[in-house]
Amino acid sequence: MANSWRISALADRHRALGSKLEDWNGMGTAWTYEAVSLADAHEAIRTKAGLMDVSGLRKVHYVGPHAESLLEYATSRDISKLYPGKSVYATMLNEAGLFVDDCVIYRTGPNAFMVVHGAGNGYEMLTRQSEGRQVAVLYDDDLHDLSLQGPAAVDFLAEHVPGIRELPYFHHIQTKLFGLPVMISRTGYTGERGYEIFCKAADAPVIWDSILELGKPFGITPCAFLTLDWLRVESHLLFFPYDNSEMYPFADQPTGDTLWELGLDFTVSPTKGEFRGGAEHRRLKGRERFKIFGVLLDGQQAAKEGDTLWADGKQVGVITCAMYSRLSERSMAIARMEVPYAEQGTPLEVKGSLEAKAIAHTMPFDDPEKKKRTAKG
Repeated sequence: MANSWRISALADRHRALGSKLEDWNGMGTAWTYEAVSLADAHEAIRTKAGLMDVSGLRKVHYVGPHAESLLEYATSRDISKLYPGKSVYATMLNEAGLFVDDCVIYRTGPNAFMVVHGAGNGYEMLTRQSEGRQVAVLYDDDLHDLSLQGPAAVDFLAEHVPGIRELPYFHHIQTKLFGLPVMISRTGYTGERGYEIFCKAADAPVIWDSILELGKPFGITPCAFLTLDWLRVESHLLFFPYDNSEMYPFADQPTGDTLWELGLDFTVSPTKGEFRGGAEHRRLKGRERFKIFGVLLDGQQAAKEGDTLWADGKQVGVITCAMYSRLSERSMAIARMEVPYAEQGTPLEVKGSLEAKAIAHTMPFDDPEKKKRTAKG
């Protein structure tokens, strides 16, 4: 394992399942399990439920009278619309209007928020901006995040958490699970109906073990981190920096992508006022250099990241993440594609780890109307 400065309380559980705990975001993370294949984990989450440790996400509390104004300027969402118990997916831009991070913002009180960051530099930007303001920035590595995702997740939790069926999408509650204090959020990164269980590090092993033991009749399976790549391809979910120009730099331009190019312009609230990079964001509309778009390949072999897309005798894109689903028997990918070719049905050729014919395809591939993640009852 790479040297990590953040430790998961579930490290021993992951090793027992055959993980070598590769580093992600400073924490030893179970990228794969010898005991559970990625195909089996993918199928479990799509048909039953899977449990993942996503504690490598950075959890930071912003508390104080200036917390709302701090997040209002730094993110793309209208923070005033959030109330305690409500959360929202947001993006963060630099002064040039280019994407630097995404996050989920949870309002936990009148002047209290928790922001869950990935691997971008949004946390560092917010920390610098908080200087001189009446806001405390509390990095919380004791808080662990267990993600229970899939259609059976709500049936399992309903036996242990009163009212969980009524919890709307992107809402959270403070409650108890197996007698232990937790915050349960109806969020996730799978395209399925799912829940994230935030708990103390000391309680994480008991909660993990209890879910897997009591969840056997529901088919709940431990799933490694790379399962998310398979799920996100189907569900059109981006992962910084793996779909971004930080990983696939422009030949003659600095790194950085617009929300228009990434398809994340929806994260700017209609009621949003001025925010960092907002004026440049609006100016850049219609100036897309590429688009994130889907690719549907012929055959039963998955492409690999970095494989190139060709049309009209030239390269027109690059695949950033790919998978083959034995459930739908389709080979799919997310790609960075030249704008004229990012249209449904455009014929393409894939070159690199394999040679295959393909077409450009709208996303998401799975549940295009996004009904599963927002289902009621």
